[in-house]
Amino acid sequence: MNGIVFTKKSWQKIRGSSIDKKSRSVTPKALNEVVGKDAVRTHTGIGELDRVLGGGLVKGSLVLVGGEPGIGKSTLILQLCDKVQGEGKVLYVSGEESAEQIKLRADRLGIHNDDILFLGETDIELIENNILELNPKLVIIDSIQTMYSDEISAAAGTVSQVREITSRVMRVCKSNEITTIIIGHVTKEGNIAGPRVLEHMVDTVLYLEGERYFSYRILRSVKNRFGSTNEVGMFEMQSEGMVEITNPSSVLISEREDNPPGSVIVASMEGTRPLLIELQALTTPTIFGFPRRTANGIDYNRLTILVAVLEKRAGIPLSSQDIYLNVVSGIKISEPAVDLGMVIVCASSYKNVSIDKTTAIIGEVGLTGEVRSVNLIDKRLKEAEKLGFKKCIIPESNKKLLKEKYDLDIIGVKDVNDAMRAVGLK
Repeated sequence: MNGIVFTKKSWQKIRGSSIDKKSRSVTPKALNEVVGKDAVRTHTGIGELDRVLGGGLVKGSLVLVGGEPGIGKSTLILQLCDKVQGEGKVLYVSGEESAEQIKLRADRLGIHNDDILFLGETDIELIENNILELNPKLVIIDSIQTMYSDEISAAAGTVSQVREITSRVMRVCKSNEITTIIIGHVTKEGNIAGPRVLEHMVDTVLYLEGERYFSYRILRSVKNRFGSTNEVGMFEMQSEGMVEITNPSSVLISEREDNPPGSVIVASMEGTRPLLIELQALTTPTIFGFPRRTANGIDYNRLTILVAVLEKRAGIPLSSQDIYLNVVSGIKISEPAVDLGMVIVCASSYKNVSIDKTTAIIGEVGLTGEVRSVNLIDKRLKEAEKLGFKKCIIPESNKKLLKEKYDLDIIGVKDVNDAMRAVGLK
């Protein structure tokens, strides 16, 4: 710049800081010499929640819980506050509900715990003072988007406010080893509202999912510094709160007594947990020029692809049929291992032929009609065996690699035509 040369010392003076090299010197450590500390966990008393967290709440951790309005976030967290009774004080900070509203929910859930303290406040300075004064075991912030700081001239819920509030909560709680749970709003796309850095700052991010008008809920971890993100927890929303479902497969197919056409059981995976879920399909002649395709709980684009495969490779004329596909109980499935079940259930409805209700169907379908292998096949078969199923249709490539013996009639298929013959559709 105009012939001026800046040395390191002159540049430090311009920045207004004189850095003493000796006071700032650091020495790197060999990683093998660092002594790691085991995480101290507190069991929540809710087995499905412990499963998702990796064994319980880690002392001093920061957990973010998101979900749609009315899905049951506050209900689940209030139940958690009651379950940790005897571990220490719990501070429930709410900027959305009054003490009377929280008390009404607590009475409905049968919660009468003297260790739960309520603070209806949105000013982070006052919240910090109460946390430092009480030094609770657990802090609940409901919700982060309602909190604000006077130091930032922006409305509560804005990017700058959410970032600052989270940073201050994290600083005060981690320095005092206080476990903190933050409840966050979600956008219409289902993501946590606010800056993406919010999810980077916290230790664990949990999402509570499910259709609002169905009773089943899935708690899923998308980030966990202290455990796996492969586990999911299942709950049912009842009048007494969120009730754990320890054997979800038996619940999801419990009402399947008859055996109508257009109904099959598929074996899906939620994390490392196998789920047997019922698929239903209905095909009817279209009264319009363009056939209608409707998918509930399954990807619509995947349905259209598999219908095209079924028509091209199996010769079933579905171009003149409206097709409606539904995943029973409001569960959403995204994995490709249910492809073969979708193909079979559509063919079953079109041909008006029932599938044996003791048969489970597993497999991914390619565009050429081949049935491709799926992962964790042993867990899926064990779940089907446990629930009393007699026959399983699986990919031929998976059958060749099976190491254990099952009390099942396992049929390996190479393509959709083999699968249709195995269930009596051809």
